[in-house]
Amino acid sequence: MVERRAEHAVKFFYSHLFWHNPHLRDLFPSSLEDMERQRDRLFAALTHVIAHLDDESVVPYLRDLGRDHRKFRAGPEHYAAVGTSLLAALAEASGEAWTPAVEKAWSEAYQVIADAMTAGAAQSTDPPWWDAEIVRHLQYGEDIGVLTLRPHQPLPYRPGQYVSVSSERVPTTWRTYSIGNAPRADHTIDLHVSRIERGRLSTALVREVQPGERLRLGAAGGHMTLRRDGRPISLIAAGTGWAPVLAMLEELVADPPDQDVRLFVCARDQTYLYDRPLIDAYAAECGWLSVSYLTPAPGQHRNQATDRLATALGNRGLWPDQDVYLSGPAEFIDETAYLLEDLGARPARIFHDSVPAAGPGRGRPLGFGEWFLNRPSPHWHNPSGRAPRER
Repeated sequence: MVERRAEHAVKFFYSHLFWHNPHLRDLFPSSLEDMERQRDRLFAALTHVIAHLDDESVVPYLRDLGRDHRKFRAGPEHYAAVGTSLLAALAEASGEAWTPAVEKAWSEAYQVIADAMTAGAAQSTDPPWWDAEIVRHLQYGEDIGVLTLRPHQPLPYRPGQYVSVSSERVPTTWRTYSIGNAPRADHTIDLHVSRIERGRLSTALVREVQPGERLRLGAAGGHMTLRRDGRPISLIAAGTGWAPVLAMLEELVADPPDQDVRLFVCARDQTYLYDRPLIDAYAAECGWLSVSYLTPAPGQHRNQATDRLATALGNRGLWPDQDVYLSGPAEFIDETAYLLEDLGARPARIFHDSVPAAGPGRGRPLGFGEWFLNRPSPHWHNPSGRAPRER
């Protein structure tokens, strides 16, 4: 019921929160576009947690979330304020369905969330964030940047994980980027950034920042790390999803596996094959590694790359035996995972970090915030004055 009025509910939430707690406004992004993304992430995270509230995985997820929220300087008093505004927004969106029993259930659910997040924050021994100096900045074409950073103290992580990033050029805005290397002796890390149209932080990281500047990094997160269970491995990357796959490949090169490894690199144009010389060197050096590049034919639409990937995956067998690691845009991961399941890959052996689905797809029901993340024009706001469209 709330999902059907998701945009209204979340805007009501932020209006209520800032009206009653004006001092909290400075903790959030200042631009309207960044606040819209903030609302998207809030609603997607909330629906994910509620849908999995009885799953064993939700408590570790919430503890990691609480640990990560220390970079926003979130304290126990903030959780109380958020809870009050959240219940007010849910009541507003639910109308007559908001009964005392429903209010009690939501209050208890939110308390579970708040307790787990505050416990995660309290138990962490990591700093709230790491200051990191940019020591090298490489740009490939107009829209891809690879930044090498030196954190002020070692940042613990495993190959395949990501960090959240903030720059003084775009205050209070954080975005997640995968770490593109296995741990090094000098503790530097690489971030691979693809510029998003109208994305203020990605534009700054690709086109504006210079060596010597400092960024802030959140604690490493994500669970797309190598299992090393003796099964054959398939690595599938699209775009700058190559970054975590490269980190895992470096781990495999340092400690070669007993089984074969298949690498599929999908790129919408040649610019996104910026690391091809390195990949070719690994392929020549490592007899256990086979590489397939999937790009559009000259003059063809960039979507042909994913069509070619689908053909390549269909031509390669043994999917039930593989540990598969997927990285790339959300829609790419969603559709490739479904294709692999159709080819016989075991769902429990397809690993990728959770990302909100880009749309319903394949007739699956709405849920997990999909309506909001791929929302139609809101029916509660009709600036044209015309009758709303059928839905």
